[in-house]
Amino acid sequence: MEEITLKAMAKINLGLDVIRRREDGYHEVRMIMQTVNLYDELTFRKQQGGRVRLTTNLRSLPTDGHNLIVKTVELLRKEYGIKEGLSVHLKKKIPVAAGMAGGSTDAAAAFAGMNELFDLGMTIEDMQKKAVAIGADVPYCIQGGTALSEGIGEILTPLPSAPRCSVIIAKPPIHVSTRFVYENLHLDKLEKHPDIDGILDSIREGNIRGVAERLENVLETVTEKEYPVIGQIKQFLMQRGALGALMSGSGPTVFALYDRNDLAAQACEELRRAGLAKQVYLTSFSDKTCIRK
Repeated sequence: MEEITLKAMAKINLGLDVIRRREDGYHEVRMIMQTVNLYDELTFRKQQGGRVRLTTNLRSLPTDGHNLIVKTVELLRKEYGIKEGLSVHLKKKIPVAAGMAGGSTDAAAAFAGMNELFDLGMTIEDMQKKAVAIGADVPYCIQGGTALSEGIGEILTPLPSAPRCSVIIAKPPIHVSTRFVYENLHLDKLEKHPDIDGILDSIREGNIRGVAERLENVLETVTEKEYPVIGQIKQFLMQRGALGALMSGSGPTVFALYDRNDLAAQACEELRRAGLAKQVYLTSFSDKTCIRK
């Protein structure tokens, strides 16, 4: 095999709780992660000369060692003694710096692409162990689907597939610093924590309304206060039939769940016309994170 193209799926958080700040500066979390059918496309092609070259459709993205794709490729080339060069083209569709693990899922696709292209024989578990060195969300992105995520994000418990529904994804025209959000999160002042166990029960029961009623993310206490447009988008969608709406990750992306696709499609179009969000998509849940095109 000389070339492979993969779709790398984005994720949202159906629930996000922060338990404590560890002495090493990382935060312990308890989250429910869900893959959605919004994806980047990555094409990996073997090259002569031993160099790794990344190109992308977005000029703003780094294409050197600061990019998680390049970090992953170089990690595996070194570990497996791969001498051949590689070109990677990234067609970016997932909103950037949006709380949707866009960089992490691209790294997951790099693990999968390298594994198949060079016949490395890694299992999913092998890739997840190596992925911790790349980023906390990458092990989940290798697994995909619906999962409980604990520790700093690397302790994963697979869950039954979440109940089917329509999902609106909306990213306002702002950028949020994850570091800023966590540095300004005051756990001692939180009045309540997300009902993660309640969401788990609703998923197991196949109850999408139970999931939607319990959507909660403690990071909203920082991000939504700093950027009111997040709350405005949530309210806009709730007024147009959403079962629930929430910010994903550290933001600023907002998603909303619908049990009727016609209502979701209408709300999606109205949101585009309102101009509150720069990128608006109508999608659904996915059971996978990397799909061969």
